[in-house]
Amino acid sequence: MRVPPLPADRWDEDVDDALRVMLPRRLRNPESASNALSTLARHPALTKAFLTLNVHLLFRSPLPARLREIAILRVAHLRDCVYEWNHHREAARTEGITDDEIAGVARGEAADAVDQLILRTVDELEEKSNLSDATWDGLCAHLDEHQRMDLIFTIGTYNTLAAAFNTFGTRSEYER
Repeated sequence: MRVPPLPADRWDEDVDDALRVMLPRRLRNPESASNALSTLARHPALTKAFLTLNVHLLFRSPLPARLREIAILRVAHLRDCVYEWNHHREAARTEGITDDEIAGVARGEAADAVDQLILRTVDELEEKSNLSDATWDGLCAHLDEHQRMDLIFTIGTYNTLAAAFNTFGTRSEYER
């Protein structure tokens, strides 16, 4: 681990304030917070700023949760981010995404046309940081403007998190 979770004796008011953006009081401690949040807590100002965006994308976005989780899983697969894959595999299951559908995400395949469009969106952004007109038009047919914007920011945010988790050596609480 290059950047380990913050030791319990260094959790202070700044850390509590940073994590308040996402976690209820009972979870803002080194025993309850995830390895990811405990690692990010080493830099409270960055954590607070980042979590403001992340909370929107996870809990306040008009983007359907199913599509969000498909996009995040595809990012995690492409970035080989075990931490992100494991956590969002569980979130995907909670959203009713089956294990067969999750396996399809890793292959870049989906039976549902909108799910496949989301996979193509992630792949195109990965390849050239832009979308083809056909992919954009497809998104316009299924998502409103705010949903499309949130999708692009979700993909970018989880690319950033994958880079951070992989570089820091953040360990997953789940097995792959």
